[in-house]
Amino acid sequence: MAEVINMPRLSDTMEEGTVASWLKKVGDKIEEGDILAEIETDKATMEFESFNEGTLLHIGIQEGETAKVDTLLAIIGDADEDISGLLKGNTSEGQEPIPTENKTEAIIESVSEESNQSEVLPEGVIVVTMPRLSDTMEEGTVATWLKNIGDTVEEGDILAEIETDKATMEFESFQSGTLLYIGLEEGDSAKVDALLAIIGPAGTDVSSIAKSFKMSGSLDRNEEAPKQEVAKQVVPKAEIKKEVPKQQVSVSTSNSSSNGRLFVSPLAKKMAEEKGIQLDQVQGSGENGRIVKRDIENFTPPVATASVSTEKFVATGQEDFDEIPNSNMRKAIAKNLAKSKFTAPHYYLNVEFDMENAMAFRVQYNSIPDVKISYNDMIVKACALALRVHPQVNSQWFDDRMKLNNHVHIGVAVAVPDGLLVPVVKFANEQSLPQIGAAVREYAGKARNKKLSLDEMEGSTFTISNLGMFGIESFTSIINQPNSAILSVGAIVAKPVVKNGQVVAGNTMKLTLACDHRTVDGATGAQFLETLKGFIENPVTMLV
Repeated sequence: MAEVINMPRLSDTMEEGTVASWLKKVGDKIEEGDILAEIETDKATMEFESFNEGTLLHIGIQEGETAKVDTLLAIIGDADEDISGLLKGNTSEGQEPIPTENKTEAIIESVSEESNQSEVLPEGVIVVTMPRLSDTMEEGTVATWLKNIGDTVEEGDILAEIETDKATMEFESFQSGTLLYIGLEEGDSAKVDALLAIIGPAGTDVSSIAKSFKMSGSLDRNEEAPKQEVAKQVVPKAEIKKEVPKQQVSVSTSNSSSNGRLFVSPLAKKMAEEKGIQLDQVQGSGENGRIVKRDIENFTPPVATASVSTEKFVATGQEDFDEIPNSNMRKAIAKNLAKSKFTAPHYYLNVEFDMENAMAFRVQYNSIPDVKISYNDMIVKACALALRVHPQVNSQWFDDRMKLNNHVHIGVAVAVPDGLLVPVVKFANEQSLPQIGAAVREYAGKARNKKLSLDEMEGSTFTISNLGMFGIESFTSIINQPNSAILSVGAIVAKPVVKNGQVVAGNTMKLTLACDHRTVDGATGAQFLETLKGFIENPVTMLV
């Protein structure tokens, strides 16, 4: 069945987008993950990938045209499928087309017809859905609500902090009014376009609107119920949730749901992480057994015991483990790395560089007042210069083409509690060593605080992962697609080396270049490393 693809919200402030270029044409076969188009937002031009498979049956916005978020962008379905009803907005003849911008109202009206009710949005009422705050975001988690039901909301006010697959971002309101309804509590996750909140005039009864919206297939709080299909002319494959008769249940003080999920406030969760407390050992005293701040403050860990016999040692204990729900970031990292590992034919080139001159150069450079550079800054600069000499390594692979980048944007992997973020040093070859150092330090701080913007994480043409500071001598990395290569940097190790036929004390560093064989041949990768060796072992050449 055909799927309607609307103009996505690719940034937190995006209200409309321009199709810069279509990478697929009508009639082309589409696989999940294929890049459909390049869309220019208010921040950058971004690639928009398909989450559906099928044939591209219709293009609603031509190259160079601009349209509001949620406007019909394309339709994907089975080859030769009749989509005339979708293009009209209704499968019945004689009715007015339903604009895609009014999808929410259309859903509510359609669901109301199914239930023989007459339900339309009252004047001034706005349904706010889970926004798509990154190009790869499929679901979001409400980290914190900054407004409560009954609060006055002005356009531009921050409604909530939303955890995406990349960062925790502030979500601002584009409407003014009173916050009438909250569809997701703090800590709850939902798919993009699920009901997040309703804003409107104070005192408006929106219970039926919330119920209708949830019946359309965007049921909040991960509840599940039997499903039936909604009118197909509105949203193909949308689902209605039937109401499940309520049953009498006994009240429990457990802090987890039937599927094992823990209910905990964000503050309590943060305090538990700082104190090393396992949440499944904490008894929640909040509503429905929710763990709150006071529970962490008053928590006393259980004491494990063991009994000892003079004849035989017997330990009394139990197998124990912690189950931690995967964050959106962790799930996105897993998906992207698995895709890269199993689609890009990786191969690895290992080298060992003499670091004597680099160490002396760094000492001299840092003797300049108010200047401090790291070995990582030197590696970023050296890679940027080497990539200009070997553009094939600075390339990117797409299904229908290869892109040889003339600019050098280097991603620097930064470890964070939820996984890995890759802020990007733009035009690294044109920046000085102190400029690179300042940028990397700033981005690393933002990454650990989940404050990186999308623009600061996009556009890399090459990636560096450095574990030398942890004492790791050598390792391999998975390519950050669509890039063609990633460099793994190990620790500087003091060891005996042979120079001029003599064994002397020296310092070396091992590096591993992972390459995508579709774009970078073995000889090309080796030549890049030879050029890189020249810059690292004679760093003064980077200043020429």
